[in-house]
Amino acid sequence: MSRWGHLLRYLGFRILLVIPTVWFLVTLVFFLIRLSGDPITASLGGRATPEEIARRKIEAGYDKPIYQQYWDFLRKLATGDFGTTSTGHQPVGEVLLQYAPATFELAFWAMLIAVAVGVPAGRFAAARRDRLPDIVFRLGAILVYAAPVFFVAILLKLVFSVWLGWLPNGGRSSTLVELELADYHPRTGVMIVDVLLAGDGSAIVDVLKHAVLPALALGLMTAGIVFRLVRANLIQTSQAGYVEAAKARGLPKRRVLGRHAFRNALIPVITVMGMQTAAMLGGAVLTENAFDWKGLGYALADYLVKRDFEAVQGIVVFSVIVIALFSVLIDAATAAIDPRVRF
Repeated sequence: MSRWGHLLRYLGFRILLVIPTVWFLVTLVFFLIRLSGDPITASLGGRATPEEIARRKIEAGYDKPIYQQYWDFLRKLATGDFGTTSTGHQPVGEVLLQYAPATFELAFWAMLIAVAVGVPAGRFAAARRDRLPDIVFRLGAILVYAAPVFFVAILLKLVFSVWLGWLPNGGRSSTLVELELADYHPRTGVMIVDVLLAGDGSAIVDVLKHAVLPALALGLMTAGIVFRLVRANLIQTSQAGYVEAAKARGLPKRRVLGRHAFRNALIPVITVMGMQTAAMLGGAVLTENAFDWKGLGYALADYLVKRDFEAVQGIVVFSVIVIALFSVLIDAATAAIDPRVRF
């Protein structure tokens, strides 16, 4: 079988494994939401008449047996219908279109920082194993990984926004930029793409400045993970037989580590980076709320406060599907880089 044949067979197998995983998680979300109580009563109780609540329950299908509700839920989900919010009677799909681009953008910036900090630091520490720079970098990685995200967010805002005044303390852009983009079409919802399409240099700078602190707060933790993986894998790979053979041929140590050891050391790092990016998509609640970054995490916290469990269910199910699809893409990238994975 050809290389591409092995790759396609491997990906087909991974997709078949993802389907029952997603089904199980989606089912779990559905029944956990139902165990928390009636979503309509929870969201509208005390703010609507009993007649209005009863009417809304019938419209949403909560007067049906649980197995019928579950079947209707799966049938709608298969058509891309994530339900309707209880409080605003708005399709959850519209909520996802409104807030998801911001979360994707934040995850991209955070992973960019994680890679830009973690990979060079890991290479630097591995080349100076057990010396003072290595020890300092390892301690720093432990600190950024162990520190709670909300604490890092508050600290960054205090230093760079309040004390130094270098960066804004929240939002995705200034009010002026928002007003300028309001009349500009088309809009993707990804702020940096929108301002690039608009061709406004000052707006680009403004958007980048607003993204720095949230991306740092979310990305530094992952940078600690990337650093430790790069360092450990580079040290392990540098002791392999083919690396020793390259050294024996008289090749410079830096060239051996950079060309021979580093590429193989990156294979498990790429996998973990992909899973961390997926985790960022589902775990940005604290960061987005700390910086008023209106993404899915921000919307999820808002709907939890409102006890709008229909919206919560839709957002969580969407996150499950995105993370599952992302894991397949990461497996595909890993299998393309390392043929051993396909076998």
